[in-house]
Amino acid sequence: MAKRPAFFIRGGKVISEIYSFEWFPGFAVSQKQKSIESLHNAIMKVDVNAKPLEISTKSKEPIGIKLSAFNLKLNNYALENIFQGAKVFERGGPYLDLLDVLPKEAKRDERLYNSGKLRAFCYQNDDFPLTPQTVFYDFIYVSAVKQSFAIDEINAVSNYNYFTDIEFNPAKSINTQARAAAIIKLILDEYGYLPDFQKQDFIQYHKEHIIY
Repeated sequence: MAKRPAFFIRGGKVISEIYSFEWFPGFAVSQKQKSIESLHNAIMKVDVNAKPLEISTKSKEPIGIKLSAFNLKLNNYALENIFQGAKVFERGGPYLDLLDVLPKEAKRDERLYNSGKLRAFCYQNDDFPLTPQTVFYDFIYVSAVKQSFAIDEINAVSNYNYFTDIEFNPAKSINTQARAAAIIKLILDEYGYLPDFQKQDFIQYHKEHIIY
């Protein structure tokens, strides 16, 4: 058995619950999809009205694959590169040269691990705080979807009400594309469209609507 969170909306806020399900080991996509199906079945046992969507390259749904952070770009840069390159540490950063390498290389760059404590993010000469915890990641994710997706593709997110990311383990990391997709769902439910959030407006919205 394994445990993974699913992100959904209750009372106008994005929250999460942990679900136990059968895990199918192996690196093959087919094995990952069996685990996803098992996780989604666990969700639907709790909520008969659940319509879960896996947000990853392992999703069976085309919209779930397209929403994967690995497939998203913002201003022609991969989301992973923007996230890693924007980090500001005690003794260095932002490392903007990471924008121009492969995403895996950006994530593994040794400077990210020997520059001291993370202090902030700096994107387009604008500083983002470390709290709320995932606000910078969520901001660039939502911005990338707005920039890259057609209106009908964005609206398709509203067809689902639970969002999962089979590889996300909250014991090891805090940022996940599943939470970010749930935020898009919440914004669509509230506004009817995806606004062009400015930094401070998004930070305030995040503080008011995201529960960790």
